[in-house]
Order: sequence, then structure tokens, then C-alpha cells
Amino acid sequence: MEGSQPKFSEASTEPHAPNEAEWPKVIEFLDASLRPGQAWSIVDEYPTSLGKINRHNMRVISVNDEIVAHAVLKPVILKTPIGVFKVAGIGSVVTSDSHRNQGYSTRIIESCLQAAKQADCDFAILWTDLFDFYRRIGFELAGSETSIVIDRDLAAPVNFKFVDSNKIAPDALLRVFNQHSVSSHRTLEEIRSLLTIPNTRISTAWDAFGKLAAYAVEGKGADLNGYVHEWGGSLSAILALLTHMRTTQKRDLRIIAPAHATSLITRLVDLGCPQHSGFLGMIKILKTESLFAKIQRHARSLGFSDLVLEEREGRTHFGRGSHQYSTDASADLARLIFGPEMPSKVYAFDAMTAEAFDRILPIPVWIWGWDSV
Repeated sequence: MEGSQPKFSEASTEPHAPNEAEWPKVIEFLDASLRPGQAWSIVDEYPTSLGKINRHNMRVISVNDEIVAHAVLKPVILKTPIGVFKVAGIGSVVTSDSHRNQGYSTRIIESCLQAAKQADCDFAILWTDLFDFYRRIGFELAGSETSIVIDRDLAAPVNFKFVDSNKIAPDALLRVFNQHSVSSHRTLEEIRSLLTIPNTRISTAWDAFGKLAAYAVEGKGADLNGYVHEWGGSLSAILALLTHMRTTQKRDLRIIAPAHATSLITRLVDLGCPQHSGFLGMIKILKTESLFAKIQRHARSLGFSDLVLEEREGRTHFGRGSHQYSTDASADLARLIFGPEMPSKVYAFDAMTAEAFDRILPIPVWIWGWDSV
């Protein structure tokens, strides 16, 4: 009938990307399931992953025109010293109470993974405490994350002007962010949308010449309250800024950092701040050929031209020259490539192979808080 609303995608249990008419219903479902009683919508917290612009990467299952399950894929271009990788962040996985234990979550995640492969993502990552469930889909705890409690003053706030405001020029923030050795590709428009996330508190330190010396982001909607999940700038400015934030907020804070942020971590630990080291998340390798090729290119740049890393007959073979090892365990492979342990702690390599793999791996992967889904 003319003027009537289009129906949802054909009622079935097949995962699909929501059409334009379904998208508002998807957000209503997510708000009711994941953010009940909040004064804002979950799309305000995750504008780059749950916004309409990323609708083609959302997956839903509808039954009788009702959304009953959802997951979203957010591709992230990650720059590292080893190479540039395309990462599939997966999140907002939820099934309605009345439709659980029917395999919907598994099917919808598998649909996201298939889309990630078609988008040439090298690997996928997600954050969860349902480890056994996701291991059945091929994910494994890997990568490294360090959490440090800021429970004391770190530095005298000299030579810096501090500003606590989300009203900051996106280009100034982006310039400092891009100084990280491991960072995602962001546009100015994305930065503008991230600056509007509810419950996000941004503090900045400016030098005597009016140049942004450091920034730190704490909180993200209903998540990461009390956690500094984004930061950048010189070490001295970051320490002064963290001291300022703890003083003005009148509470201890936690900063989360990648293992390769050795200068910051070492300084904070030397100052007596409590430290906890854990995994970055659950990771699943998607494109072994592409991933292995990037690692081998990096190996050659370091002078290791005989590195072996390839798939043959359902197993991954790795080593140097004639010294080769193999595995068919995705968990072993994820830990070998992404850590947190050095490769020689994962496998009892010969000395020559251990030397090469400990120089090349693990890949220093890091997903900044604003990039999480």
C-alpha cells in the first residue's frame, strides 16, 4: 500500500545486514538489551560502529519482524612497526532472552566473520568473559594489555596549562594521536563524532607556546568509567596531566596501555603505581596468507630471509630453514603471533629459530578505547 512502511528482511533466522527501515528498530533493540534506563542511546556511545554509516557491517536475526539477535563488525586499519593490518572488531553481541540457546549468537558471529574475510581483514578481535563459548568459534585469548592504578601524584604540573573540556580541535588531537607507533587510521570527521560520546571526559595539557603537549580520555558512555583508555603526548606531559586529572576528579584512576609503551609503564611502576598485566582480548586469525606475508616481509627487513611461516595440509609450519615446527591448534598460533609471551616461551625452539622469532614477534597490536566495539 502506498505510504506503508517496508517490511523487515524476509522473516527467517538467517543473519543479514539491516536495511534502512530496520536500522532504527535495531538500535531500539540494542538500547533495551544493553543500555536500559540510560539517558542516551548506545549509538551515541559507539557512533563509528553502530551509526547508520556502518549499517552494512551490522548483522541481525529477525523472527516475525522482530529483531532477536545482533552483532556488529567494525573494520579498523591498524598501523604497526611490522606492517599495516586490517582488523575486524566485533561487539554488541546480544540475543533476546526469549530466543537464547537456539544457536543465534554463533550464527550471527560467524556471519560477521565471513563478512570480515570478504573485507580482507587479517584477524578479528573481541572483548568478553565467555571464553569457552568463543573458543568453540576459533577465538583465543592473546595480545597484551597493562592496567596501572594512578593512586599518587606523578609529576609537578609545571610549564603546562591544563584544560578539561571535550571542545578541542580535532586536528590537534589527531596530530598527537598519529605520533603513536601503533595506531588506527582515523579521519577528522571520526574524531568529531568521538568527541561527542556521552560520559567521555577529555583533559589536555598545553605547553607555553599554546601547542597540545598531551591528552587523555577517561570514560566512554556506560563503559570505562575511571579508565584512561586513550592518551598521547610526551612522557613528562602525560605524567603531569594524569596528576592533574586525579586531583580534579578526586579519585584514583587506571590507565590502560600496550606492552610496547615501555617508557610510560616503566616510569609509572618506578613511581610505585600498582600494575596488572593481562590479555588484550580474544583473537581469531582470518587471512593466514596475508598475515603471514606481512610478517615475512618484516622478517626480511630485519635480515631473516629464511623464515618459514606457511599453511600446508591443514597445519601451520614455522621456523627457520630446515628447523621447522608445526601446529594445528589455533590457540598456539594466536599466542605465537600476538603474544603476550615471547615466541620462545610458547615453543621450545632451537637457538637460531628462537633468535629470529623473538625479534620479529609478537605483533604489537593495540586497539585504543575509542576503537573498541
